[in-house]
Amino acid sequence: MRYQSEQIAVPGQQTGTAEFREYILDPVRVAPERLRPAVIVCPGGGYWFKSDREAEPIVMQFLAMGCHSFWLDYSVSPENHFPVSLWETAKAVAEVRKHSGEWLVDPEQIYICGFSAGGHLACSLGMFWNRRFAYEPLGLTAEQVRPNGMILGYPVISGGEFAHRDSFKCLLGEEGRKLTAEEYFRRYVGSLTGESGEAYALDAAALSENAARNRSAAPSAACPDPAEAERRGTMEEVMSLELQVSEASPRAFVWHTFEDGAVPVENSIMLAAALRRCGVNVELHIFPKGGHGLSLANAETSVPESAQLMPAVQEWIPLVRAWIDGWR
Repeated sequence: MRYQSEQIAVPGQQTGTAEFREYILDPVRVAPERLRPAVIVCPGGGYWFKSDREAEPIVMQFLAMGCHSFWLDYSVSPENHFPVSLWETAKAVAEVRKHSGEWLVDPEQIYICGFSAGGHLACSLGMFWNRRFAYEPLGLTAEQVRPNGMILGYPVISGGEFAHRDSFKCLLGEEGRKLTAEEYFRRYVGSLTGESGEAYALDAAALSENAARNRSAAPSAACPDPAEAERRGTMEEVMSLELQVSEASPRAFVWHTFEDGAVPVENSIMLAAALRRCGVNVELHIFPKGGHGLSLANAETSVPESAQLMPAVQEWIPLVRAWIDGWR
């Protein structure tokens, strides 16, 4: 195996470049030209830190499955806000695709994997890869930054009733989350790219329209959140990724626990339902026991005798391996 690290620079980084760690498997003699899947891991941490429990231990599991594996030390708050970490993630995908021939990566099997808020980041690229603002400021094309699939563990998805509210505050800023998409893009995205305030106005409008359309298509909640009306049209709603699903969204493997008290399981259920409505293939697993942030749910990522040690939840590892193999 070859290990190397490089720095990813994108517009607007306030705390320096993002580190991209690359674990590239050597070819085996019996199949020296075999192309392998690649998995890029985004640890969780509420968009204000990155959990080491969801970084290299996850990478090691994907390496054991025969996948090249990577992890991105992306930029977080309080200095960095959307879309800086999205641009870093897009550039990481483009870097893997660029070197697919050299590294023997299957260019149709480049997966973005995230946990908790890292799941929101991974899913954001899945929803926005074909929007101009996601690739054009990087000098890239939509096809270069497109993930072929998403692997999401207990992901933050919704900014609505079941939101992990602190993740959205860190992602967008306390003020930014209350702005409309048009206001946010004019005030922040344009300034980060050095473009005029109207450079990505069409993207902002499209995101708002998509959120409104998907909200109307989703089943009505039996007991709607009274604050929901106040969030309509804001960036907090626009970044509710179940409202940004389209036919262009990549296939997904999603897992969660029923007892998650930090990021409710409804986040994964609503995303899976939205993918289903758009005809996007999704595999969803809900484990009956276990709290938030379980990672591998084994001794490697758990305090001894803690609630993070959940043998039943460890089954997500062979399940995702079978899911990846099924798409080879």
